[in-house]
Amino acid sequence: MSEILEPTDSDKTHDNEETLHDQTVVSGLYENWFLDYASYVILERAVPAVEDGLKPVQRRILHALREMDDGRFNKVANVIGATMQYHPHGDASIGDAMVTMGQKNLLFDIQGNWGDIRTGDGAAAPRYIEVRLSKFGNEVVFNPQTTEWQLSYDGRKKEPITLPVKFPLLLAMGVEGIAVGLSTKVLPHNFNELLEASINVLKDKPFELYPDFPTGGQMDASNYNDGLRGGKVRVRARIEELDKKTLVIREIPFGTTTTSVKDSIIKANDDGKIKIKKVEDLTSKDVEIHVHLAPGVSPDITIDALYAFTECEVSISPNACVIIADKPHFVSVSEILRTCTEQTVRLLERELQIRKGELMEKLLYSSLEKIFIENRIYRKIEECETFEAVLETIDKALTKFKKQFYREITQDDLIRLTEIRIKRISKYDTFKAEELMRRLQEELAEVEDNLSNLTRYAIAYFRDLIKKYGKGRERKTEIRAFGTIAANIVAAANQKLYVDRENGFIGYGLKKEEFVSDCSDIDDIIVFRRDGKCLVTKIQEKTFVGKDIIYCSVFKKNDERKVYNLVYLDAKSGISMVKRFNVTAVTRDREYDLTMGNPKSKVLWFTANDNGEAEVLTVNLTAQSSAKVKQFDFNFASVAIKNRSAQGNILTKYPVRKIVQKSGGVSTLGGMDIWYDEHLGRLNRDERGRYLGNFDNGDTILVLFKSGQYELTNYSLINHYEPNNIEIIEKFDPEKVISAVYFDALKKMWFVKRFRIETKTIETKFSFIGDAKGSKLVAVSTDKHPRIELSYQEKDRSPVEKMVLEPDVFIDVRGMKAQGKPLTFARVKEARVLEPRQAEEGPDEQPAEPAASLSVPEPEPEVEVTEPTPIESIGVKQLDLFS
Repeated sequence: MSEILEPTDSDKTHDNEETLHDQTVVSGLYENWFLDYASYVILERAVPAVEDGLKPVQRRILHALREMDDGRFNKVANVIGATMQYHPHGDASIGDAMVTMGQKNLLFDIQGNWGDIRTGDGAAAPRYIEVRLSKFGNEVVFNPQTTEWQLSYDGRKKEPITLPVKFPLLLAMGVEGIAVGLSTKVLPHNFNELLEASINVLKDKPFELYPDFPTGGQMDASNYNDGLRGGKVRVRARIEELDKKTLVIREIPFGTTTTSVKDSIIKANDDGKIKIKKVEDLTSKDVEIHVHLAPGVSPDITIDALYAFTECEVSISPNACVIIADKPHFVSVSEILRTCTEQTVRLLERELQIRKGELMEKLLYSSLEKIFIENRIYRKIEECETFEAVLETIDKALTKFKKQFYREITQDDLIRLTEIRIKRISKYDTFKAEELMRRLQEELAEVEDNLSNLTRYAIAYFRDLIKKYGKGRERKTEIRAFGTIAANIVAAANQKLYVDRENGFIGYGLKKEEFVSDCSDIDDIIVFRRDGKCLVTKIQEKTFVGKDIIYCSVFKKNDERKVYNLVYLDAKSGISMVKRFNVTAVTRDREYDLTMGNPKSKVLWFTANDNGEAEVLTVNLTAQSSAKVKQFDFNFASVAIKNRSAQGNILTKYPVRKIVQKSGGVSTLGGMDIWYDEHLGRLNRDERGRYLGNFDNGDTILVLFKSGQYELTNYSLINHYEPNNIEIIEKFDPEKVISAVYFDALKKMWFVKRFRIETKTIETKFSFIGDAKGSKLVAVSTDKHPRIELSYQEKDRSPVEKMVLEPDVFIDVRGMKAQGKPLTFARVKEARVLEPRQAEEGPDEQPAEPAASLSVPEPEPEVEVTEPTPIESIGVKQLDLFS
């Protein structure tokens, strides 16, 4: 057997040295190689440069396209190959980058199937699709004279370090990239708004920038934070109510597709969050997703649920990171715009200086040529025997003229004069030469003026871009505030709540026990027990909440209308107490004592009232009690509503035998004050927006739409009202008269009518201007004595004149379906509701808020009216406007 040798101390020392060496090598690799790789990814791949707003691959694509540009389309596959001359990016990555840029519809003219960001469909193969630079791209991106160049990776080609972009391209296109240890996400902004903001920067005026997405939709940018880290925007789909059974999604949030939105709706339905029959994606030219609702489902609640549980609402967090001076910087959108604007001014200045130099050189040579020919200097060189003598002779002849030139005459200038052909000399026209020099001097003066007034010139440049390329680039995403949607309120009731009162269990799995109500699987449940305790807990399949349950229900946070009436016996004193209270906010799974807290206290009477009702009780005392009156009535209306911790009032000091209800109560809270938030298009009780009034049972809301329809709705806070479609919204008064001016497309005439609402059906729209296609509402008012200013033209080219119409004088109140009384002048251009006329008998009347004006499209030529309208008491300032 061989001998096993133990390692010596020297061996151990050697091993330790090798380990330390290996650790040092690995540390060096991380310090050098990994940092080099991280820097490469940040600077050469993922993050754009602030100068032109482009990543390197995008810059090389544009440069390759510029080199290939001949006005015709190029196959994308060819452009990919040309781009790889400047850097060996993968052909797939170059193609993907080009498709992304092409879908922005800014720098490229595209041909073929380039995919669709709305549906998520990919582009066709590069060999099938074609591209060329757009006119806008050619104008604002390139100028070889102001471009800084570098050698390509193999030294064979020159490529731009950055392109001389004279436009905030980064903010217009947006960008997204992930590097090592950081990422960037700049959201796209509106073309015209960026240029207007650049003009404001030059004018030293304040400006605000908000994203604008190609997919449209609605956006709440209240937390945008100027595009800095930590900000966010909420983007919603545009959902319309086609009818009471169908919703239509017309626009989708940025970053989603019609497929992902549809799948999220199906998933929400499968999870029980919403109730729908089916979803149909009918998208073709425009987005159109139909959501068919289940029977009995509210469209308004479903719209909120779609926003709460599906991709119909997404939150996007910007993170503006750009390369400045070869380092990544986190900056705001406003800083990026200012930097781009300042760079544009610098580039414009360099272009003007270059152009000034060119003009001065042209003027110098034109002057030299004129002197050379008119003074017949070319004849003096005929006898010269050498070329040097020729140059010397010309230079000597020009000596007396040299003071008029802005620089010294060089040998190159003299050589250029010797190259003038005899044919040009013989046909030289002094008048044409002077005219050319005059034009050059005018242009030079203009250039020098622009250099002296550079800010004015830059503003004119930006305005010219708006004029040439701004049409069709209006804002697509509507900016508006969103309310916060409580998920537990809009979630579909996909579960059933059961209770085992005696044993103290609640849940949706106790299907053999007592049914309480429908609920959703995200609801909270409030529970009251006989011992005077209450608690709120999350709905589960089965959970223990304490024995002797007297009441349980779905808990609605901050519901001040729900009032609990309670009579309890205090075990320590033997006194029966009475109290009314709300439970608006609690800590989940924490027990709250509604009595004085003494052990063995118990509840004698309990009711939960959704609208603050106060019942009347008959209280019977025990026969052994010393009270003279052993039976008496008590009305809960005499007790003030306080918080749950209040001890309450004394009901009786004597022992109680039983309590029975004598009569049901009425609400003690009165009506509900309702406000309408014109920004959110929602009702509220938080005093936001315009006050509509105090609403009680049976009250409704009247909505008059710009389309010439009206609708009566209830005053539920879940109702949706689209502000852009509404002319008037107010509390409905059946006695109030509505005055309307409208255009009847069938008769090609304008009519005035006054009527009262004759229907009581709610949540159904009715037209009050007829059903003829093309009919338009001009103005509408619910004022008692309305005044409407009409702008009109008697003939096509006649000047626009104005008149004031008083409908209550012009026409009597008639039925809702009556056509009204015609106005017979030529064309109404615009109508505006003015402050109402103060009635003589009622000087203290407060005028209603004037309605907004409605622009009226020009109609077809109107039909001639054979019978004139009488003009007695028409209530207008210019009576001759009526036939």
